[in-house]
Amino acid sequence: MAQTNLTIRIDEGIKHDVETLFETLGFSISGAINVFFRQAIREQAIPFQIRAKTAEEKYDEYFTPEMVESIKRAVAQAERCEVITFTMDELLAMETGDVPQRALDFLETHREQ
Repeated sequence: MAQTNLTIRIDEGIKHDVETLFETLGFSISGAINVFFRQAIREQAIPFQIRAKTAEEKYDEYFTPEMVESIKRAVAQAERCEVITFTMDELLAMETGDVPQRALDFLETHREQ
């Protein structure tokens, strides 16, 4: 079968990432594109679904199970009034390690068992 060249423009980072991926799969970029084209011809369609994510999928992707658990723990602590508030000056001071004594006392009192 006669061969022809195809020139495409692609972001440098994407090219690097797909080269790395296809290498691990035993393909060159050219080989992978040929597989894609052959499958598209077989199916007479793009061989995968192209769609926007639903709001729920975006939510699930953003909020990992660990993050959801952390939020639930924080809400439960707030409901038990196990929270402490700080002024902006206190927060800024804490960035340099100057933690107010009342915060240390609070942490000692509410340390997780």
